[in-house]
Amino acid sequence: MKVPKGYNEQSIKEVWLLSGMVQTMILRNFVKEQRKIHRLTQTDLARKAGVGLRFVREMEQGKSTLRMDKVNQVLQLFGKTLGPVDRLPEAELNATNGK
Repeated sequence: MKVPKGYNEQSIKEVWLLSGMVQTMILRNFVKEQRKIHRLTQTDLARKAGVGLRFVREMEQGKSTLRMDKVNQVLQLFGKTLGPVDRLPEAELNATNGK
């Protein structure tokens, strides 16, 4: 699997296992993409999720420390949640990204 456009190996923070295939997605990009698909401003998203505008901005900017409960509040709007996933060994991660 190739790294999706707009992503690079260093920026991959999340590995999601879907239908037996490994897919990579960065949390900040997922949220921003979903917000745009649903035609929400950052203010709209913050209000609907019950979090502050600053939190949404920090999330979309890729802040490395975020409260998991608040992240889940945002993800819940898009039918997702944080959860444990198996970490792939570096060699497998590179192989799934076409390296």
